[in-house]
Amino acid sequence: MKNRYKYIILIVLIVATGLKLYSYYYPKAKIIVGNNMFTVLVANTPTRQYYGLSNRDDLGKYDGMLFKFNESARYIFVMRQMNFALDFIWINQGKIVDLTYNAQPEPNTIEAKLTKYSPNNDVNWVLEAPAGFISKNGLKIGDNVSLLE
Repeated sequence: MKNRYKYIILIVLIVATGLKLYSYYYPKAKIIVGNNMFTVLVANTPTRQYYGLSNRDDLGKYDGMLFKFNESARYIFVMRQMNFALDFIWINQGKIVDLTYNAQPEPNTIEAKLTKYSPNNDVNWVLEAPAGFISKNGLKIGDNVSLLE
């Protein structure tokens, strides 16, 4: 009987670990912005979009995270549990329509008090990248954006 409980506990731990690791899994894609190609993680579900880059120290080997939405709107982003600053590239129908530079982490800030970031126009994609990315790559409003999946 004791061995049975050990196996059940072991199975529960394995499943819990697998679910935790899966929560860090994001599909990958190549994106062309202007004349540059980048490798990005893709947040394409509501859960992935909610957590985004939260609780990470950096992007690792990726250039950014692309948030794909089914319809265009003025989405609101916050720096929830972020450990590094971001640039936001706001994209609608394959064109950059707005840019946000150097959004800073807000440690120890409750959700309701976090700074809200949103574009001046409707968007269907948002590219989050490390602060300085926009300037470093010479991105500007009107640049074309395409996704190679």
